[in-house]
Amino acid sequence: MALIFLNGGAMRGGPLHHLLDGAPLVAETTTAPKYRFYSVGDRCPGLAPVAHGGAAIEGELYDVPMDVLRDRLMPAEPPELELGVIELADGTSSFAMLLRRPCTSHAELYDITESGGWKAYTDTAHTEKAS
Repeated sequence: MALIFLNGGAMRGGPLHHLLDGAPLVAETTTAPKYRFYSVGDRCPGLAPVAHGGAAIEGELYDVPMDVLRDRLMPAEPPELELGVIELADGTSSFAMLLRRPCTSHAELYDITESGGWKAYTDTAHTEKAS
């Protein structure tokens, strides 16, 4: 089993949550305040570690079997992201999907750090589009 911090479509209620194949939710948590948070072409979120100017980003921590990570979650990730290790708010480490460096696509990156999380960002984006 592997702990993975999810902050996008695989969270509860998201379109990719079924890929977790019933893996248990360990906690709702945040990252340590060491990351900027981006919308990748408004398709998915991506974390980027920074030395200064980071923030805590909301997400969910799951205990996922390695074969589910390998066979279900990783193949569903876009090419702009790669598996990495992050620091959580409590100082522990976890797998997470990070922006690939160097960036490998031409998708626009929108800094959405101030939203604090993907759900808050998408809820706001949908509200603005409806207005």
